[in-house]
Amino acid sequence: MDNKSDKAKLILSAIISTLGWFAVFLQLYLIIENRVASVPETIVRFFSFFTILTNILVAFCFTILWIKPKNKLELFFLSNKTLTAITLYILIVGIVYNLILRFLWAPTSWQKIDDEILHLIIPILVLIYWFKSVDKKNLEYKNILPWLIYPSLYLVYTLIRGHFFNFYPYPFVDAIQLGYKAVFTNSFFMVLAFLIVGILLIGISKILNKGKL
Repeated sequence: MDNKSDKAKLILSAIISTLGWFAVFLQLYLIIENRVASVPETIVRFFSFFTILTNILVAFCFTILWIKPKNKLELFFLSNKTLTAITLYILIVGIVYNLILRFLWAPTSWQKIDDEILHLIIPILVLIYWFKSVDKKNLEYKNILPWLIYPSLYLVYTLIRGHFFNFYPYPFVDAIQLGYKAVFTNSFFMVLAFLIVGILLIGISKILNKGKL
């Protein structure tokens, strides 16, 4: 890869990293400022959103890609499997918000700006990075199953914590309002969404690799 391409990767990594940390800390400030529970509980709730956890993961990943610490952490995040998994997670954040959650409320001012960064701008930038900079070689469909561990563990955590603390971060997993049968049905479709988008990313990678032959 030439110096021009390397520089473009660094610039995009820096943009994603900076936007990511800005949006996450802004959201933390906003949720505390507008809290309906105690500060400790509000902070726990903040870290109970898949959007927040995933954007933190994205921000951390692209910070590493930007500063290049020359250690095992950099090698882990440089892996095409790791970067594709992170792309999958943030794409689901964008897809679910823009297809389902966007229409449930009307944020204004800084909250609206923050929502657009977290749910639209960052997913698009990460997808662009994936297309332009991630090595598509050796990505296989079998890689998808390990990628489902993170969202599956998140779902288990959400349902357990929701049962004991009566707080569910998303309406489609709210067992109080919907009941567990509906929640398990919704959860199945969420896992299916991860599976389908993961298959699409692998499929695209294979098409792109064939085009280089």
